[in-house]
Amino acid sequence: MRRSILILSAIAAAQPLALTPAAAADRFNRGVASVHQPVVQRSDYVIDVPATFLDGAQLHRISGWFDAIELGYGDRVSLDLSAAGSTVANGQIAEVVGDYGLLLSDGAPVTDGAIAPGSVRIVVSRSTASVPGCPDYSIASQPNFTSSASSNYGCAINSTMAAMIADPDDLVRGQRARGGNTTSATKAIKSWREAKPSAENGLKIESSKAN
Repeated sequence: MRRSILILSAIAAAQPLALTPAAAADRFNRGVASVHQPVVQRSDYVIDVPATFLDGAQLHRISGWFDAIELGYGDRVSLDLSAAGSTVANGQIAEVVGDYGLLLSDGAPVTDGAIAPGSVRIVVSRSTASVPGCPDYSIASQPNFTSSASSNYGCAINSTMAAMIADPDDLVRGQRARGGNTTSATKAIKSWREAKPSAENGLKIESSKAN
Protein backbone atom coordinates (compact mmCIF):
# COMPACT_ATOMS: atom_id res chain seq x y z
CA MET A 1 0.00 0.00 0.00
CA ARG A 2 2.79 2.40 0.85
CA ARG A 3 4.47 1.76 -2.47
CA SER A 4 1.25 2.55 -4.37
CA ILE A 5 0.84 5.84 -2.53
CA LEU A 6 4.38 6.86 -3.39
CA ILE A 7 3.85 6.05 -7.08
CA LEU A 8 0.62 8.08 -7.24
CA SER A 9 2.31 10.97 -5.47
CA ALA A 10 5.14 10.92 -7.97
CA ILE A 11 2.70 10.94 -10.92
CA ALA A 12 0.67 13.81 -9.44
CA ALA A 13 3.84 15.79 -8.84
CA ALA A 14 5.03 15.21 -12.39
CA GLN A 15 1.77 16.26 -14.13
CA PRO A 16 2.06 20.04 -13.52
CA LEU A 17 5.57 19.93 -14.95
CA ALA A 18 4.26 18.47 -18.21
CA LEU A 19 2.21 21.59 -19.00
CA THR A 20 3.45 25.14 -19.36
CA PRO A 21 1.43 27.84 -17.50
CA ALA A 22 -0.14 28.96 -20.77
CA ALA A 23 -1.11 25.43 -21.75
CA ALA A 24 -2.54 24.75 -18.31
CA ALA A 25 -4.66 27.90 -18.52
CA ASP A 26 -6.06 26.78 -21.87
CA ARG A 27 -6.70 23.23 -20.65
CA PHE A 28 -8.45 23.93 -17.35
CA ASN A 29 -11.34 26.36 -16.91
CA ARG A 30 -11.94 27.03 -13.21
CA GLY A 31 -14.33 29.94 -13.80
CA VAL A 32 -18.07 30.07 -14.45
CA ALA A 33 -17.76 31.55 -17.95
CA SER A 34 -17.59 29.13 -20.85
CA VAL A 35 -14.60 29.21 -23.17
CA HIS A 36 -16.98 28.26 -26.00
CA GLN A 37 -18.63 31.50 -27.10
CA PRO A 38 -20.71 32.26 -30.24
CA VAL A 39 -18.78 33.67 -33.18
CA VAL A 40 -20.60 35.87 -35.70
CA GLN A 41 -19.50 35.88 -39.34
CA ARG A 42 -20.86 38.22 -42.01
CA SER A 43 -20.75 37.75 -45.77
CA ASP A 44 -21.56 40.56 -48.23
CA TYR A 45 -22.89 39.77 -51.72
CA VAL A 46 -22.92 42.59 -54.28
CA ILE A 47 -24.31 43.31 -57.73
CA ASP A 48 -24.07 46.57 -59.68
CA VAL A 49 -27.03 47.80 -61.72
CA PRO A 50 -27.78 51.04 -63.56
CA ALA A 51 -28.94 53.81 -61.26
CA THR A 52 -31.53 55.08 -63.75
CA PHE A 53 -34.82 53.48 -64.79
CA LEU A 54 -34.50 49.68 -64.87
CA ASP A 55 -36.09 47.82 -67.77
CA GLY A 56 -37.59 44.34 -67.59
CA ALA A 57 -34.29 42.62 -68.37
CA GLN A 58 -32.50 44.41 -65.52
CA LEU A 59 -35.28 43.63 -63.05
CA HIS A 60 -35.21 39.97 -64.12
CA ARG A 61 -31.43 39.99 -63.63
CA ILE A 62 -31.82 41.27 -60.05
CA SER A 63 -34.49 38.68 -59.27
CA GLY A 64 -32.35 35.90 -60.74
CA TRP A 65 -29.41 37.02 -58.61
CA PHE A 66 -31.56 37.04 -55.47
CA ASP A 67 -32.70 33.51 -56.31
CA ALA A 68 -29.11 32.38 -56.86
CA ILE A 69 -27.97 33.56 -53.42
CA GLU A 70 -31.24 32.33 -51.85
CA LEU A 71 -32.28 35.69 -50.45
CA GLY A 72 -34.56 35.27 -47.45
CA TYR A 73 -35.39 36.03 -43.84
CA GLY A 74 -32.45 37.36 -41.85
CA ASP A 75 -30.67 38.92 -44.84
CA ARG A 76 -30.08 42.67 -44.89
CA VAL A 77 -30.41 44.44 -48.26
CA SER A 78 -28.95 47.93 -48.70
CA LEU A 79 -27.90 50.24 -51.54
CA ASP A 80 -24.52 51.89 -52.06
CA LEU A 81 -25.36 55.17 -53.84
CA SER A 82 -21.88 56.68 -53.79
CA ALA A 83 -21.57 56.53 -57.61
CA ALA A 84 -25.24 56.71 -58.56
CA GLY A 85 -25.56 60.41 -59.30
CA SER A 86 -28.84 62.28 -58.90
CA THR A 87 -31.30 59.76 -60.40
CA VAL A 88 -31.70 56.45 -58.59
CA ALA A 89 -34.28 53.72 -59.22
CA ASN A 90 -34.74 53.05 -55.50
CA GLY A 91 -38.43 52.38 -55.84
CA GLN A 92 -37.99 49.67 -58.48
CA ILE A 93 -35.30 47.91 -56.46
CA ALA A 94 -37.40 48.17 -53.30
CA GLU A 95 -40.31 46.49 -55.08
CA VAL A 96 -38.14 43.55 -56.12
CA VAL A 97 -36.79 43.24 -52.58
CA GLY A 98 -40.36 43.39 -51.26
CA ASP A 99 -41.26 40.33 -53.32
CA TYR A 100 -38.95 38.39 -50.99
CA GLY A 101 -40.60 39.74 -47.85
CA LEU A 102 -37.79 42.18 -47.03
CA LEU A 103 -37.27 45.93 -46.84
CA LEU A 104 -34.31 48.04 -47.87
CA SER A 105 -32.04 48.92 -44.95
CA ASP A 106 -30.38 52.27 -44.40
CA GLY A 107 -26.62 52.53 -44.83
CA ALA A 108 -24.63 50.07 -46.91
CA PRO A 109 -21.39 48.51 -45.66
CA VAL A 110 -18.10 49.25 -47.40
CA THR A 111 -17.35 46.62 -50.05
CA ASP A 112 -14.39 45.79 -52.27
CA GLY A 113 -14.12 47.02 -55.83
CA ALA A 114 -14.92 50.34 -57.47
CA ILE A 115 -18.46 51.12 -58.58
CA ALA A 116 -18.83 52.37 -62.16
CA PRO A 117 -20.19 55.93 -62.40
CA GLY A 118 -23.95 55.96 -62.88
CA SER A 119 -24.41 52.63 -61.14
CA VAL A 120 -25.91 51.59 -57.83
CA ARG A 121 -24.55 48.64 -55.87
CA ILE A 122 -27.02 46.30 -54.22
CA VAL A 123 -25.45 44.77 -51.10
CA VAL A 124 -26.91 41.72 -49.39
CA SER A 125 -25.38 41.16 -45.94
CA ARG A 126 -25.81 37.73 -44.38
CA SER A 127 -24.66 36.97 -40.83
CA THR A 128 -24.35 33.57 -39.21
CA ALA A 129 -23.61 32.61 -35.62
CA SER A 130 -21.92 29.40 -34.50
CA VAL A 131 -19.81 28.06 -31.66
CA PRO A 132 -16.53 26.66 -33.05
CA GLY A 133 -15.14 23.53 -31.45
CA CYS A 134 -18.46 22.26 -30.06
CA PRO A 135 -19.14 19.65 -28.91
CA ASP A 136 -15.83 19.32 -27.08
CA TYR A 137 -15.10 16.06 -25.27
CA SER A 138 -11.33 16.43 -25.46
CA ILE A 139 -10.94 16.10 -21.68
CA ALA A 140 -12.47 13.28 -19.67
CA SER A 141 -14.99 14.46 -17.07
CA GLN A 142 -13.54 12.14 -14.44
CA PRO A 143 -11.25 12.15 -12.61
CA ASN A 144 -11.25 15.91 -12.03
CA PHE A 145 -8.43 16.92 -9.69
CA THR A 146 -8.49 20.60 -10.72
CA SER A 147 -12.12 21.50 -9.86
CA SER A 148 -12.43 22.80 -13.41
CA ALA A 149 -15.41 22.90 -15.74
CA SER A 150 -15.95 20.19 -18.32
CA SER A 151 -14.33 20.77 -21.70
CA ASN A 152 -17.85 20.72 -23.17
CA TYR A 153 -19.17 23.25 -20.63
CA GLY A 154 -21.28 25.95 -22.34
CA CYS A 155 -21.53 24.21 -25.70
CA ALA A 156 -25.20 23.27 -25.37
CA ILE A 157 -26.66 26.61 -24.28
CA ASN A 158 -24.45 28.80 -26.48
CA SER A 159 -24.95 26.63 -29.58
CA THR A 160 -28.71 26.74 -29.01
CA MET A 161 -28.66 30.52 -28.61
CA ALA A 162 -26.59 30.92 -31.78
CA ALA A 163 -29.05 28.74 -33.71
CA MET A 164 -32.21 30.45 -32.41
CA ILE A 165 -31.30 34.15 -32.52
CA ALA A 166 -33.18 35.98 -35.29
CA ASP A 167 -30.39 38.46 -36.09
CA PRO A 168 -26.87 37.16 -35.30
CA ASP A 169 -25.58 40.76 -35.34
CA ASP A 170 -27.50 41.29 -32.09
CA LEU A 171 -24.86 39.15 -30.40
CA VAL A 172 -22.31 41.82 -31.33
CA ARG A 173 -24.03 45.17 -30.78
CA GLY A 174 -27.57 44.44 -29.58
CA GLN A 175 -30.65 46.54 -30.29
CA ARG A 176 -31.72 49.95 -29.09
CA ALA A 177 -35.07 50.36 -27.35
CA ARG A 178 -37.75 51.31 -29.85
CA GLY A 179 -41.49 51.30 -30.26
CA GLY A 180 -43.46 51.85 -27.05
CA ASN A 181 -42.57 54.11 -24.16
CA THR A 182 -39.56 52.61 -22.37
CA THR A 183 -40.66 54.26 -19.12
CA SER A 184 -43.91 52.28 -19.17
CA ALA A 185 -42.04 49.12 -20.04
CA THR A 186 -39.88 49.40 -16.91
CA LYS A 187 -42.69 50.47 -14.57
CA ALA A 188 -43.26 46.98 -13.21
CA ILE A 189 -39.56 46.51 -12.45
CA LYS A 190 -39.38 49.93 -10.82
CA SER A 191 -42.40 49.15 -8.60
CA TRP A 192 -40.83 45.87 -7.51
CA ARG A 193 -37.52 47.53 -6.66
CA GLU A 194 -39.12 50.38 -4.70
CA ALA A 195 -41.60 48.21 -2.79
CA LYS A 196 -41.04 48.02 0.96
CA PRO A 197 -40.24 44.61 2.44
CA SER A 198 -43.38 42.81 3.59
CA ALA A 199 -41.88 42.21 7.04
CA GLU A 200 -41.01 45.86 7.67
CA ASN A 201 -44.05 46.37 9.93
CA GLY A 202 -43.80 42.97 11.55
CA LEU A 203 -45.10 39.61 10.52
CA LYS A 204 -48.82 38.98 10.54
CA ILE A 205 -49.82 36.03 12.69
CA GLU A 206 -52.47 33.81 11.19
CA SER A 207 -54.43 31.30 13.23
CA SER A 208 -55.64 27.99 11.87
CA LYS A 209 -58.09 27.48 14.74
CA ALA A 210 -61.77 27.60 13.94
CA ASN A 211 -63.83 30.33 15.65
